[in-house]
Amino acid sequence: MGNVYVFDHPLIQHKLTYIRDKHTGTKEFRELVDEVSTLMAYEITRDMPLTEVMIETPVQPAQCKVLSGKKLGLVPILRAGIGMVEGILRLIPTAKVGHIGLYRDPETLEPVQYYAKMPSDIGERELIVIDPMLATGGSASEAIRRIKEMGARNIKLMCLIAAPEGVERVQRDHDDVDIYVAAIDEKLDEKSYIVPGLGDAGDRLFGTK
Repeated sequence: MGNVYVFDHPLIQHKLTYIRDKHTGTKEFRELVDEVSTLMAYEITRDMPLTEVMIETPVQPAQCKVLSGKKLGLVPILRAGIGMVEGILRLIPTAKVGHIGLYRDPETLEPVQYYAKMPSDIGERELIVIDPMLATGGSASEAIRRIKEMGARNIKLMCLIAAPEGVERVQRDHDDVDIYVAAIDEKLDEKSYIVPGLGDAGDRLFGTK
């Protein structure tokens, strides 16, 4: 079973409060999501492997640590996932970025893929699938399934806020995927919105209704 990590860092929780606030405007909302994404990326990369190299400081030679070359990839789920990418790239600028787009069929309510573009070496990369909200878990689970079909073998899921139902769905469907969130909220309402949540992340990021 994949692990679930809830980031309780004070800066993440402080900024998440203002992300939730309905009075936070589009510009500030976007900036806060960007900042929290950077902070979450710092936490999610904590276990990245290091190797030692010899360098010359201005004083003398020194043996120091660098990342061991593990390849990373980011896969935002369109459209809201895009709002978290720049904050992560600020910390990991060499990561490749793929995209996957899904919409929910109004009759079957099942997610349907309409776009997918991945790095050519997807099987060699540790992928972070990104979506601000993990509500029912249907879109995230389907995105992960499709990405696996394309050859991915090492996947993590990163979200701002999750509902217990979404966490359970992803764990049931993909027991090899760890989930990283800033908060797990109370429940889903009758419209499958996370309660208390933050509303529609895509609308708030892009100023749409």
